[in-house]
Amino acid sequence: MVFRKLPGVSASGMGLRLSQKFVFLLFLSGLVTLCFGALFFLPDTMRLKRIFLSKNENPAVTVGSDNVLSKKVPGDPEHQRAGLKGGEGATVKLKVSRKPSVTHGARTVERSVGSRAQDEWSPAKAHEPAARDERVTSAAQNGQRGSAYSYETFKKCLLKPPLGKNKGTPSDSETLQRREKVKEMMKFAWDNYKRYAWGKNELRPLTKNGHIGNMFGGLRGASIVDSLDTLYIMGLMEEYEEAKEWIQDNLDLNSNGEASLFEVNIRYVGGLLSAYYLTGAEIFKQKVLELGEKLLPAFNTPTGIPRGVINLGSGTSWSWGWASAGSSILAEFGTLHLEFVHLSELVVSVPLIYSERTGHGLGMNRPHGLYPNFLSPVSGNWVQHHVSIGGLGDSFYEYLIKSFLMSDKMDQEAQKMYYSAMEAIEANLVQKSPGGLTYVAEWRGGILDHKMGHLACFSGGMIGIGADDGPAEQKQHYLDLAAEITHTCHESYSRSATKLGPEAFRFDAGAEATATRLSDRYYILRPEVIESYMYMWRLTHDPKYREWGWEAVEALEKHCRVEAGFSGIRDVYASTVSHDNMQQSFFLSETLKYLYLLFSNDDLLPLDDWVFNTEAHPLPVIRKRCLQEHGNTQDDGQTNLE
Repeated sequence: MVFRKLPGVSASGMGLRLSQKFVFLLFLSGLVTLCFGALFFLPDTMRLKRIFLSKNENPAVTVGSDNVLSKKVPGDPEHQRAGLKGGEGATVKLKVSRKPSVTHGARTVERSVGSRAQDEWSPAKAHEPAARDERVTSAAQNGQRGSAYSYETFKKCLLKPPLGKNKGTPSDSETLQRREKVKEMMKFAWDNYKRYAWGKNELRPLTKNGHIGNMFGGLRGASIVDSLDTLYIMGLMEEYEEAKEWIQDNLDLNSNGEASLFEVNIRYVGGLLSAYYLTGAEIFKQKVLELGEKLLPAFNTPTGIPRGVINLGSGTSWSWGWASAGSSILAEFGTLHLEFVHLSELVVSVPLIYSERTGHGLGMNRPHGLYPNFLSPVSGNWVQHHVSIGGLGDSFYEYLIKSFLMSDKMDQEAQKMYYSAMEAIEANLVQKSPGGLTYVAEWRGGILDHKMGHLACFSGGMIGIGADDGPAEQKQHYLDLAAEITHTCHESYSRSATKLGPEAFRFDAGAEATATRLSDRYYILRPEVIESYMYMWRLTHDPKYREWGWEAVEALEKHCRVEAGFSGIRDVYASTVSHDNMQQSFFLSETLKYLYLLFSNDDLLPLDDWVFNTEAHPLPVIRKRCLQEHGNTQDDGQTNLE
């Protein structure tokens, strides 16, 4: 054979014809192209993609869930929990839990924060959690899970029986009668839901039919899941068994709809977790892990901060259309941590984002130390300077102190973030009215809006439970502040014709603790004021809190009870009420549960063992040392409750 040399190529090279070389090079280039393309299309490629992405597309700092959205979805007046219930920045710790993933994330974007007892956040480490993100999803899809969760070990690490020595039964007859009345209200609400709306999300008591809504992505039975722990705590065992049977046979998580990550998290994930921890029934654990897997794709953003809406079938996520510049909401992405930490405790083997704290960007350029309500999940920058501890911001702050308490007071980063936030809130937002009422205003780009929402009334209880663990000299100050705010919220009730509080009340133009706009006069069976009564009773045993709670019971019975359930009302100042035809699921989960606990002994769900999520679902304190001593640990030192 005669070989031609290519110009400049030595004869000692491969003895191939030009056509053979061409074919070889063509094959080689095709192989390289195929492999290179696979970096972007195969499931586990996030770390490699990162190499080629521009700096503007920084991979996510995996968010833990420390905070979650408001209890309403703006734009849906009947369900709006308008203020997402709700750190100190660049030093936020990220905890990597070695547990298998659950891949779909929705409403439980925790105010999520897992026990952050690990390394300090740094720009270098910020990339690591995101790198695991797709691995986690893949692992979950492959069924990697922990085995043999020791429910008995968990129970050994509680300091007291969950239901107390005698199910929290009070000794005095008046308090017992009041508690029995609340139990009757729960049974009445449940029986009518079962009769007219069974399997639907909520009851429409005037028209006697069910409501599905668009918050839950096609999931059904929100009132059933939300009621599980309330029924169990109240000893309504026949009703509890009905609910459990429905969940086992009918709770279908294979939906393909658009869900609020926040709402699915706090109601479904929180409800199933608490039911499992209270009863040990495996069906609740199975369902919650399956649902958890469906929520994780919401975290697949350049910063790891989840978007607010997720399709539970495809995993596609996006921000609310009303959210400024496609931003994520502080109270939504900040209200995932409690639930996701517990999801991490139920699975093992793979590093998950379940218990990694949302920290990216939270320390950057905070105006006066405050946390604005809108954050870009792409850049990690604040989008606008609107600050509120009511709607859009609320449960972010709640989950900071509760993350610390749920970690058995080991999560020092959550502690630091909470008290730093409290300093900024006191310095900039806490106000005193001419009439002597203490309230928390909103902040809009440096201008105070002298308005306080019903959702912000949870803060009395929050500040109360946080009083013990701040600076020693501040303890009594925080208790006093908690009492003053709770008093103001009670005034918003007592100054209305119905003795129920409006959605928002103002302190300007001569008004004090009253709604001045027609659009703020409604009451949708909200729990936040009663929630603060319960906490303040537990902390002080001042009898006025039980009296205020009983006033609320009487007002609910008089104005909200209808033939087939309980309904919100459109104007708390009207002597003749107009009902909104909606029995919210959180009325059964929160409002009635907090009333029942208010009239029970403190050993029913004692606060040194249990932390309530923002939907009032009790989650146990995680005592890692105790669990480790009982042999329930993994090789990486993480506690495994499974």
